[in-house]
This record gives sequence, C-alpha cells and structure tokens, in this order.
Amino acid sequence: MTDVLRYTAFSSDPKGGNPAGVVLDASGLDDEAMLGIAAELGYSETAFLTERTGEHGYVIRYFSPKAEVPFCGHATVATAIALAERNGPGDLIFTTPAGTVPVTVTEEGGTLRATLTSVEPQVEKAEEADVAEALAALGWPAADLDPTLPPRIAYAGARHLVLGAATRARLADLSYDFDRLTALMHRLDLTTLQLVRRESDDVFHVRDPFPVGGVVEDPATGAAAAAFGAYARELGLVPEESVLTLHQGEDMGRPGILTVELRTGDPRVRVSGAGTRIPDGD
Repeated sequence: MTDVLRYTAFSSDPKGGNPAGVVLDASGLDDEAMLGIAAELGYSETAFLTERTGEHGYVIRYFSPKAEVPFCGHATVATAIALAERNGPGDLIFTTPAGTVPVTVTEEGGTLRATLTSVEPQVEKAEEADVAEALAALGWPAADLDPTLPPRIAYAGARHLVLGAATRARLADLSYDFDRLTALMHRLDLTTLQLVRRESDDVFHVRDPFPVGGVVEDPATGAAAAAFGAYARELGLVPEESVLTLHQGEDMGRPGILTVELRTGDPRVRVSGAGTRIPDGD
C-alpha cells in the first residue's frame, strides 16, 4: 500500500496555503498508478519521488487529478519539508521534467521553510486574440485590466498567462467559464492563469485558475510565483534585485504567503515559503 502524505505549502497553518500530496517512495508506481493516487486525493498536485540520484538528490514527478505537469512549486516545497522532517534541514536537488531545481530547507523558530530555485525563465508576448479569449472566459471587460501590468506568458518551469487586475475587487470576484478557459489553456499549453493585483512596489495579491488540472483554483502557486518574478523583472516593474511578497488564497479561505527573490546576474527566480504536515482527519 502506497503511503501518501499530506502537507500544505506557503503557510505554517495546516488550514492555510496549498495542500499537496507527497509520496516519498514511488519507485514501484507507473504513470497510471500515480495519476490514480492524485485523482483520489483530489489536491491540485501530488508529488512522487520515483528515484534517488545521490545522497540529497531525487527524481520528482507531479500529477494533478487530470494530468502530469512539468513542474509544481507548492508540491516541491511540500516534498522538501517532508524530507527535512525526516532527515533534517539542508540542501536538496530535484530532477523535474522541466529541469534541475535546487531546494534549501531551513528552520526558523521551529518552522521549516523551503526555498526553491527555478529553471531559467522566459517571458513572451501574449497574442491579443488569446488575451481577448481569456477575458471572455473570465467575464472580465478589457477595462478591468491594469495597463501597468501588460499581458504576457511567463515560464519558470511551467507556462502561465499573467493578467493584471485594475482593482482588488476585480481580483476578488472570480467566476469563470470552466470549459472555455480549459480549451484556451490547452491550446496555449498553460498550467494556470496568474491574475495579479499590485498593492505596493513589492507586494502583490494573486489568484490562479487551474481548470486544466481539474480544479477551479490553486490556493498558492509556486511555479506561477517564479514565472511572475521573471515577468516583473523583464518588464522593469521591480528592480533587478528584489524581494517580492505575494499573497494568495485569501479569497479562498486558505491564506498563504509566497516570497519571490530576484538576484542580479542570475536569471533564475527563488521562491520560498513555510510548510507543515496536515494532520490526519483534517
């Protein structure tokens, strides 16, 4: 019987952040079995360690209830914290379908915190027709976009369409056409939409519809946070060396905090957050 652990990422409260399934030994599982476990658990992602690659290295794969995805930030954080609880804090190397992702786990005041370093990101323009279709699926008039946050497709292990909301109320009122948005996202090979409202120079509120994964919304999205960091730097919205705070999950009743770090001379993006095990029965 496969031991499936449950952790939340980007919160030290089991009722906050984004829950993920974690299977620390998936060496005997095939694709169908992993997809079945992810579907039965029902979280947006479940991570599976399928192979050791050294003392601190692992091959990791990620499955939503509907499909495998190339990279998942919150499940990476959850897995790293699960390993740290057993082996102690320190450095890990995850070999993901998107590339190599180093993770460092530290302990701060009794709370474990993981920092992942993304693969090299990319940012590209979004076609006007695709943006219009996304807005139609969301039910957003074009006037509800923030012109200071232009639409782009950003990648840091997975692809995300970044759209800026003109007001916090616009971001809070999320109700969309599930099938229509799913079709667009499949056509553009998107993992989520990264919907963003800027609060200040370095503080943002975000939400991430995830219909291609079989769930309406992801509560805290590390892959999208990394992609957004690359987007913000590429467009000159923040200094080249910055620390950004992203608040996600508040509108779902699962608040989480994602810290995004940009470093001069390094194109990769670091995303960090706390995590904890979800007690059995919750």
